[in-house]
Amino acid sequence: MSANLKYLSLGILVFQTTSLVLTMRYSRTLKEEGPRYLSSTAVVVAEILKIMACILLVYKESQCSLRALNRILNDEILNKPMETIKLAIPSGIYTLQNNLLYVALSNLDAATYQVTYQLKILTTALFSVSMLSKKLGVYQWLSLVILMTGVAFVQWPSDSQELDSKELSAGSQFVGLMAVLTACFSSGFAGVYFEKILKETKQSVWIRNIQLGFFGSIFGLMGVYIYDGELVSKNGFFQGYNRLTWIVVALQALGGLVIAAVIKYADNILKGFATSLSIILSTLISYFWLQDFVPTSVFFLGAILVIAATFLYGYDPRPAGNLTKA
Repeated sequence: MSANLKYLSLGILVFQTTSLVLTMRYSRTLKEEGPRYLSSTAVVVAEILKIMACILLVYKESQCSLRALNRILNDEILNKPMETIKLAIPSGIYTLQNNLLYVALSNLDAATYQVTYQLKILTTALFSVSMLSKKLGVYQWLSLVILMTGVAFVQWPSDSQELDSKELSAGSQFVGLMAVLTACFSSGFAGVYFEKILKETKQSVWIRNIQLGFFGSIFGLMGVYIYDGELVSKNGFFQGYNRLTWIVVALQALGGLVIAAVIKYADNILKGFATSLSIILSTLISYFWLQDFVPTSVFFLGAILVIAATFLYGYDPRPAGNLTKA
């Protein structure tokens, strides 16, 4: 049963990661009449959906008893305000990260984004060493060097890439790259901080995700008011929403829950396999379906290095070297 859950969670992770990147990219570049949906409101809706999903999971774990659910929520959240407030920091960072991903995919093709975003492995490793005093093995340090080299190759400019980016996207490659790099640092810090909190307390990951979603909704609404308040007052909170938008929001809400399941049932090597498969699928679909990406030999070399680094990072046989990211 555990083996089935392991591969099921990894399969869902591949589907969620690939689908989210491609649908988000498509939704931000699709030309439609009327206003485009606001990414800031999509982040808020995704947080609310995540809270609802986690409450349902806690309800199931409490033998489908509303009385037990109410008791758990009161005991673990309302009656432990200091424990709940601890989640405000990673929640705020995750909210920033989710908004940055929309910016990145508005300006980068799905394949380049997917490969570059793997730099989060580097930032997570560095924050784990500094915040959790984790020891990395030789294979892991080597994988980080290979990872940086691979991402550098992927970002290496070429005449054909510059021409294609001008023809296929009105966005700025530089803005997209900065958004991805900032998201990598925020992902690394927030993930390690969240891991530290999970290890210091006995609360379930679903309760912690409810707390994250609560603060994420608050920070997200603040972002909506500050950056898009005028547009919301003019065209409404759900302006530009369509079926595709709701699919993007649902996939984003699913992401945190899938990662939690993978951490519980799988290991780093299989997670690396899922990430690598997602990169390959994103590249193929970006080229054949979205047609916003023309691969070069330099890109392929960089992608291969990144995939190899992902596998190598989870290869170190010493338990102390294994690193899971929330």
